[in-house]
Amino acid sequence: MKKQFIIRAAELSDVGYAQEIVQEIADSAKVRGTGIAKRTPEYVSKKIEEGKAIIATTKSGEWAGFCYIEVWSHGQFVANSGLIVSQKFRGAGLAKKIKEATFKLSGKKYPKAKIFGLTTGAAVLKINSELGYKPVVYGELTQDEEFWKGCQSCINFDILTAKKRQNCICTAMLYNPAWEKDQKPKRTQWKGRELDKDLKLFERWLKFKKTVLLKREAKKNKNGK
Repeated sequence: MKKQFIIRAAELSDVGYAQEIVQEIADSAKVRGTGIAKRTPEYVSKKIEEGKAIIATTKSGEWAGFCYIEVWSHGQFVANSGLIVSQKFRGAGLAKKIKEATFKLSGKKYPKAKIFGLTTGAAVLKINSELGYKPVVYGELTQDEEFWKGCQSCINFDILTAKKRQNCICTAMLYNPAWEKDQKPKRTQWKGRELDKDLKLFERWLKFKKTVLLKREAKKNKNGK
């Protein structure tokens, strides 16, 4: 029998899930072998208290998934971050529903803000594409120093620094609400392929990018010794 979930804006009573959420985020990154900015229970609790988070639970009250909103550059940019689904509930399409709910909450709270994300997950890239995000260069994201400081706990921070914050293992994606008013929205390097339907393309792109960047970094370190 398919599990049914309640997906809603997080409430003050949900801060009790904070520790479980951050542990799941850390464990998931470790399994994938990818870098991730560190979250603390206190930080997640703050997002819940500010009304900037979406949570999913079972009807019995068991935590199932989470995502939160971050605001940068005085409200010009919004990031939907920390998307995570409890391992026991994966494969049911829950991540997409949580992401959609967070996207809608972001648009409601900050209707003029550009919504962006950095991720190494092919599934998240696919979901973003379906919501209208487009792959962009890092220069199109917020340049708020506080945002980039959050990358310091990532295992790939040295690559980001070496690339002068212009590239890294993560792929940057952006949604600009102004595109909705443009009859001919800006196209990207992905033109010609329907990314919202092609998960394999995302996976190949991420694998290629990771291989190239890590090889360059290894070569640089070798030559520097």
